[in-house]
Amino acid sequence: MKLLTRIAITLLFVFTAGQTLAASEVNTLDKEGLLSSYEETGIAIRGYDTVAYFTQGKPVEGKPEHSIDWRGATWLFSTQEHAELFDAEPEKYAPQYGGYCAYGVAQGYLVKIEPDQWSIVDNKLYLNYDRGVQKKWVKDIPGFITKANDQFSALLK
Repeated sequence: MKLLTRIAITLLFVFTAGQTLAASEVNTLDKEGLLSSYEETGIAIRGYDTVAYFTQGKPVEGKPEHSIDWRGATWLFSTQEHAELFDAEPEKYAPQYGGYCAYGVAQGYLVKIEPDQWSIVDNKLYLNYDRGVQKKWVKDIPGFITKANDQFSALLK
């Protein structure tokens, strides 16, 4: 099954060159730069607590009772304290590139993420598509960040 998944991912990147995936396949940012959702739910980063990456060092599922609406999406948090931290400084905790896969942005694509594939670099959260992409990402994080920073706004157009 893993081989089939890798083949599918490779084909996806090859056949979508120069194009972005449909908004329904993206989990936090629509093309206007506003946060939307994965599967049209309105929930940012698939319902995971973005503050927990910083405070607990791991992905933690958020709860509807601890939510904040910000930039067109509902953000879920595992605790009220995390919701309050985010509310005070959302840009500090929100993932880079609107929650799209950081490696994908560096390659010129807007693709969804898996919440368990992540890294914090210089106090910024970066999410990735899957474990295979995460392995590529860690080989040259500074270089990929530079590429992604250069390309991101053009990808949103």
